[in-house]
Amino acid sequence: RVQLVESGGGSVQAGGNLTLSCVASEFIFDYCMGWFRQAPGKEREGVAGISTGGGRKTYADSVKGRFTVSRDNAKSVVWLQMNRLQSEDTAMYYCAASRQCGRLLTVDTYNLWGQGTQVTVSS
Repeated sequence: RVQLVESGGGSVQAGGNLTLSCVASEFIFDYCMGWFRQAPGKEREGVAGISTGGGRKTYADSVKGRFTVSRDNAKSVVWLQMNRLQSEDTAMYYCAASRQCGRLLTVDTYNLWGQGTQVTVSS
């Protein structure tokens, strides 16, 4: 069973940048991957998704133009580059994987999840 470990979270001021990493314990070339976030008292929401080969990328409207998802299947790593962070981006960020690739920003698409990494943006 593939295990996912996120890293790269932290505290940053509004306008700053962070890059999150998700390292998988096995090859993920046949998994679509997603980044999700969950703020206290809110539902988990899809932020970015990427297809198995990286040719299809999807973003939530709230992060379009600011966040970029990418992957390196040879290294079993997925990244989320987050630029111009806003206080509304404060949340726990989760990496997810699935072999059944449907809607990349939907929680139910994914059956494998990491433990999360906290991102806090202060204004």
